[in-house]
Amino acid sequence: MPLYLFEVTTGRPDRAAEQIDALGAAIARAGGEVVEAQVTRGAERVFLVVEAPTADPVAGAVRAAELPGAATVSGPDPVRLVGAELAEVKAARPEAGYLVEWDLPADLDMESYLARKKANAPRYAEVPEVSFLRTYVREDMVKCLCFYDAPGESDVLRAREAVSTPVDRLHALAPTEGER
Repeated sequence: MPLYLFEVTTGRPDRAAEQIDALGAAIARAGGEVVEAQVTRGAERVFLVVEAPTADPVAGAVRAAELPGAATVSGPDPVRLVGAELAEVKAARPEAGYLVEWDLPADLDMESYLARKKANAPRYAEVPEVSFLRTYVREDMVKCLCFYDAPGESDVLRAREAVSTPVDRLHALAPTEGER
């Protein structure tokens, strides 16, 4: 089943958890499933990856959802999961500490991106304290979201430098409910 990315600007960081719950319920009613919801540490933004047969029903459900606070939602944007298997992500919900957004160059196509990623991936070994977890690449090649487990932001930046890949935005992620 296809994957879609929704990005939420929470408007009210104190209401982010309620907004995620409301979106998850709306998405489920429309026949979709939230694969993962990642919240920035200050709870200003939420990144939701959704699995659904088609985009229209979940997009309509998200637009119709009554979200607490002044949230704005963009998407759905079709994405491709790279570097992990969907079943593993759904089963383990691997904990990410950091999210890197990279605005992809206009001349980069998916085939070239995937070849570059495969060629550069072994260089992550140069920064062993950082674990690359997974990437979601927008099918329109506008940007990708890369998730890492690392001790700190500077470590993520060193890992990105090791694989010769830029960082447009770096977000520390909030711990999941079980870690709070």
